[in-house]
Amino acid sequence: MSARLPIRTTLWCVKLRRQSATHFAALLAALTLCAGLAQAQTLITPQASGFEENSQIAAVFAKAQIQGSIAILDVSQQRLVGHNGERAATRFIPASTFKIANSLIGLSRKAVSSVDEVFYHYDGQPVYLASWAHDMSLRDALRVSNVPAYQQLAKKIGLSAMQSEVSKLNYGNADIGSQVDQFWPKGPLKISPIEQSQFLARLAQTQLPLPQSAQIAVRDIMQLESGNGWTLYGKTGLYRTSPSDIGWFVGWIEENGKIYSFALNMDQAKETPLSQRIQLSKDSLQALGLMKK
Repeated sequence: MSARLPIRTTLWCVKLRRQSATHFAALLAALTLCAGLAQAQTLITPQASGFEENSQIAAVFAKAQIQGSIAILDVSQQRLVGHNGERAATRFIPASTFKIANSLIGLSRKAVSSVDEVFYHYDGQPVYLASWAHDMSLRDALRVSNVPAYQQLAKKIGLSAMQSEVSKLNYGNADIGSQVDQFWPKGPLKISPIEQSQFLARLAQTQLPLPQSAQIAVRDIMQLESGNGWTLYGKTGLYRTSPSDIGWFVGWIEENGKIYSFALNMDQAKETPLSQRIQLSKDSLQALGLMKK
């Protein structure tokens, strides 16, 4: 005669099975989420991104005797070309190029009401550049790359909100650390030229997960110059390090209804003019038949 479990014991076993199944499902979901986050943070390789080395752009860098890379994304063709794909896939501290994202986040979080609101008030203390010693709006601060102004904006946004928005934007490694006013000039935030070109392509098309009004306003203050059927948008950056600094110039051009986003990253020797970042980018774009004079 087979033994029978008491009803109470049987019900307890059923409940235990259900709880175990629930816990297993939760664990599986958590592992899946972690795997997804890890995948989102995986550095894009030149091969995975479809990066094409371009000999004409390589010649531009060789002529200038510059060690660096550039990634240029033809948005309509989803074609990524440039020079030095390995470096283009390597993450660097974004320095002042993060002021683009900082502006977007400040507007999105209502830390500043518009690009023309005078939010920064100079306190009279010594600053690195004389051009920073003025009260400024975002439009003014971006133009002269005012570090104290953007540090003040970041503090107003706050660490938690900033981390949330940087993660939402999937900006490079999305790691802002614990100092809300230092993570882009000193780290730990890093981003590759390829990732910069992708981020800027989304901004140029108003496709970032932020209010459209903020994206349109930031595009407006990023406009640098126009030519024969084209308009250039961009922002420079400079990370101070040794033996040479790291120079950035990132942005996009709109030409004949098409968008070409780009990100240049180069070794900026102390004796190399800062204007070289912009000129080398223009020469690279012109090597592809863009920005014709």
